[in-house]
Amino acid sequence: MTSLAFWTILIGTLASVSCALVGCFLVLRRMSLLGDAISHAVLPGIAVGFLLSGKINGPAIILGAMALGLLTAYLTQALGKAVKVAEDASLGVVFTSLFALGVVLISVKTKHADLDAGCVLYGVIEMTPIVTSSYFGMELPDAAVILTGMLLLIVACLLAFWKEFKLASFDPELATTLGFSANFLHYFLMALTAGVTVAAFQVVGSILVVAMLIIPAATAQLLTDRLRTMLLLSAMLGTLATVLGYAFAVYWNTSVAGMMAVAAGGLFLLALGFAPQYGIIAKLLKQWQWSLRVLREDILGTLYRAKEQGELGLQIDKLLPRQSSWMKRLSLRKLHRQGLIALQGERVTLTAAGSERAQQLIRAHRLWETYLQQNVALPADHLHAPAEKMEHYVGPELLESLATDLHAPAIDPHGRTIP
Repeated sequence: MTSLAFWTILIGTLASVSCALVGCFLVLRRMSLLGDAISHAVLPGIAVGFLLSGKINGPAIILGAMALGLLTAYLTQALGKAVKVAEDASLGVVFTSLFALGVVLISVKTKHADLDAGCVLYGVIEMTPIVTSSYFGMELPDAAVILTGMLLLIVACLLAFWKEFKLASFDPELATTLGFSANFLHYFLMALTAGVTVAAFQVVGSILVVAMLIIPAATAQLLTDRLRTMLLLSAMLGTLATVLGYAFAVYWNTSVAGMMAVAAGGLFLLALGFAPQYGIIAKLLKQWQWSLRVLREDILGTLYRAKEQGELGLQIDKLLPRQSSWMKRLSLRKLHRQGLIALQGERVTLTAAGSERAQQLIRAHRLWETYLQQNVALPADHLHAPAEKMEHYVGPELLESLATDLHAPAIDPHGRTIP
């Protein structure tokens, strides 16, 4: 790997990790769009900072951007409260207006400066290693030094206000009750968002800043429920997206910053599909497993009711005939392996263990019918369907509590014995 490639990837990683750490709290507080708005609305702050200082880097640029970031957050809330505009509408009005103002200022007032809307939007990350200065006797890219300082500042702020940020992210009302200023934490987070945005703006451009503020954090949220792990995963995902994006950009000879954003989106899609708990495949698998469980219990209940009518078993084709044949046979094989049913050719009968389990299901069903009749006043012909659904969710403790509340009835609303 050449020195230029190394520094490009390192600078992209510093920007991505900085944005991802702040983005975790934006995602948790459901403020993702506000982070997007701030990343656009700081543009006039950058322009004003340049007009005041005459430099495209330095404190004036950072302070101007942070001021516009805080102004965006304040105006969004104030507009919503003052004229009762919906939050999303006020956010759209504020950030698009400020962003347009920034584009005009850059286009009109900074014509002779090395500052243009294209660089701000798309970034020139592959060229940033060329601009160097002497630091501690070493020639280092200015972008790497600036972003390293911003990353260290973010980490220091998170460590210093860890409990406050954590509490305010999950329960802002409790944070206020315990004496933490919710408004201070809100605007402090907005200031950090504006700071990391301007630090990364000229390096990686608006597209990558917006992507890395949200996508790694949203991806990490699909993979874990723990905040510490989420922060670590978001940083790792931001780093991985940077490396992959650079490699693909070189291979296809396209925008480096744009391809890094695309790589981050690709990682999100992978997590969306294959995350162990919240991924689409995991959810589909859980739904399928639940459907099979309900079908197995319905089979046991049907066999128990047939037994009450004096039939010792049923033919498979007469057992829940509306159900899919292959799912029914799959459920029967599972019940047979569990020792709950016996199979004699095409005839299915309950074993002793199966009869006991079926009895619990029928008891739950008929207790629920009794409960619905007494407390919801449903007519008798409307009791079966809701009770049939609820019987699958009732555990032993709830079942006995239900029986106690109903004074242990012996007969259900249809005149059948409650086991």
